[in-house]
Amino acid sequence: MYTKGLCRPLYRSAGCRNEDFMEKQKKIDTKAIKYHIAGILKALGDDPEREGLKDTPKRVAKMYEEVFEGMNYTNEEIAEMFNKTFALDKHADKECASGGGASDMVVVKDIDIFSYCEHHLALMYDMKVTVAYIPKDRVIGLSKIARIADMVSKRLQLQERIGSDIADIIQMVTGTDDVAVLIEGCHSCMTARGIRKADTKTYTQTLRGRFNNESNGFIQWWNR
Repeated sequence: MYTKGLCRPLYRSAGCRNEDFMEKQKKIDTKAIKYHIAGILKALGDDPEREGLKDTPKRVAKMYEEVFEGMNYTNEEIAEMFNKTFALDKHADKECASGGGASDMVVVKDIDIFSYCEHHLALMYDMKVTVAYIPKDRVIGLSKIARIADMVSKRLQLQERIGSDIADIIQMVTGTDDVAVLIEGCHSCMTARGIRKADTKTYTQTLRGRFNNESNGFIQWWNR
């Protein structure tokens, strides 16, 4: 993980506490999940009352509540939840501009996430996310970028949509148009079933603003 181009960053903070969002009423119905998981076990020809499976519906419901936490929130709510930004000092901005500040960017690389494919409920794993943006007037705390990626992934997802959701939220929080989200990952719907190509990886790019340009040096670096 690294940052680039923030010359003498004198910040003032702004944003909101996220406790109110964390206390929000959960949408995930664990009681219904337990009931339906028991039904699936029966449909598979097993006995949900046997010793090894007796608590499985409860365990699955608890797991789903955790791994699908992001389904409780819209992108707008996630943006508000992690809306901790810092204003760049105007004097520092001028000094940066003299060295090409318009091209300075922030990059957070190799954020580990996992998610579940909405087509088969299959695990997407060994996923790495890189987020880059060119600050406008404010920068977001680095840990918040990782938290946004983590929360977005905790939904029934597509890899392409994960990138789009992250980019949308970063734009909302920072006010910049210039965002890139690059993701690589393995999909068990391809590696563990169907065609079963164990070494297959999927790469996606979501490019906004100045990053949506073939001459952009960052994208050339990424594709090297």
